[in-house]
Amino acid sequence: MSRIAKAPVIIPSGVDIKLEGNNMTVKGSKGQLSFDFNSAISVEVTDNVISIQWNKDDKKATAQAGTARAIASNMVTGVSAGFEKKLTLIGVGYRAQAKDNILSLSLGFSHPVDFEVPVGVSVETPTQTEILVKGSDKQQVGQVAAKIRAYRPPEPYKGKGVRYAEEHVARKEAKKK
Repeated sequence: MSRIAKAPVIIPSGVDIKLEGNNMTVKGSKGQLSFDFNSAISVEVTDNVISIQWNKDDKKATAQAGTARAIASNMVTGVSAGFEKKLTLIGVGYRAQAKDNILSLSLGFSHPVDFEVPVGVSVETPTQTEILVKGSDKQQVGQVAAKIRAYRPPEPYKGKGVRYAEEHVARKEAKKK
């Protein structure tokens, strides 16, 4: 039985929720998100609380219920507080600069890498070696951060590359003579 799906999602003030069948639309100060839930579960909103109902005997419905509760919670958190991923650039000459919806990266290649930021996500560079990815959709924020990291993932010998701020890179010892 899913323990996650049993927990209700509390709706903070300033968040508006509209249900049409299994489609839920959430509006808040940070934006608007919409999601179509699986037909094996049903979503109910009562007294500023979202609850998930499902057939407890069906294993697939139980798995979908936990997923649906997590998605609903992330949507409510996203439109009220938002999500943020912090990336750091480690390496000599590695720099980042954000202009409008273009993130220009100097990562040791012979050319600068220009990354076009999708709609719904904002990218800031507080310093030349820090990148902040912000948005209301948790999946989209994580995806953009992963794409930026993929240009130059951290390597295990010197640790150079683009990494998440909280990421630990296992270092290897260099080859000996």
